[in-house]
Amino acid sequence: MSDVAETPDMRSAPQLIGCSGESLREAFGQALARLADAYPDFVVLDADVAGGTGTHHFRAAYPNRFFQLGIAEQNMMAVAAGFASTGMVPFVTTFAVFCLRALEQARLSIAYARRNVKIVASHPGLDVGPDGASAQALEDLAAYRAIPGMVVVVPCDALEVFQATEAILRYDGPVYMRTGRSPAPHVLPEDYRFELGSARVLREGTDVTVVACGVEVARSLHAADLLAQQAISCRVVNVSTLKPLDVELLVRCARETGAIVSAEDHNVLGGLGGAVAEALGQHAPCPLEMVGVKDCFGESGEPEELAERYGLTGPHIVAAVRRALERKG
Repeated sequence: MSDVAETPDMRSAPQLIGCSGESLREAFGQALARLADAYPDFVVLDADVAGGTGTHHFRAAYPNRFFQLGIAEQNMMAVAAGFASTGMVPFVTTFAVFCLRALEQARLSIAYARRNVKIVASHPGLDVGPDGASAQALEDLAAYRAIPGMVVVVPCDALEVFQATEAILRYDGPVYMRTGRSPAPHVLPEDYRFELGSARVLREGTDVTVVACGVEVARSLHAADLLAQQAISCRVVNVSTLKPLDVELLVRCARETGAIVSAEDHNVLGGLGGAVAEALGQHAPCPLEMVGVKDCFGESGEPEELAERYGLTGPHIVAAVRRALERKG
């Protein structure tokens, strides 16, 4: 990639899109368009879903750097590896469930060859909503986290999407990043700085720690408010990089608060909860409760209705905290 003397100030990006209710996919598409002049060596590959991934913003502004591969995700991954072999930096964009379809090519053509490809998936988890179980990727974090050398990122709001997009662009190596379909509240402070591989404490607390990623960060902050009304001091940590995991911060939280709850819009097996369990089991065992989809498929419904049905809302996080505290004793 070319050396860049000056890049856009991504801190001001939320004012551009109105962070209070913008979807993460739209934030991602606008980030690409805003970064394009500063980083002339990246291109965007699409699988006929630019309207759904937010990349239509980039397509309109930079049509010569936008490549339509059609509904052929496996081929798109291989083409991206070819682009990367020439020194270009391709963004591969499609829905998360179709990234599972192309897992073999992501593993061999990209990760095994260590190609500098950025796979960015919209429509993850139950956030897909009415499209139903066939379109709800509840296994993607587990699958991509298990690929050697693959970095896995799950931003929580539009500000973090803007900053994470530039961060993964600067990183030399394969990355899998989730965005999101539904409008997402702005939860991060304006002085927030995303750093690849670092988790961040968003709210201090002494009784228990809730670690969350993606849409569950806002719900965890809501849970902390509910717990405060019950005189329970809840720390909230945004774990936006699942791999490499910020083990040092997790261990510190485990030792300082004595109990952990993980929260994610994903199967409880193999995602954030699994990563946290691996880290704590090796370095700081303590009571751990997992909030997520309990190893089942979803169904059609509005995202918030599904979050309630499958136990992902603030009150469900509160209940998990209480279970963790009972085990903590």
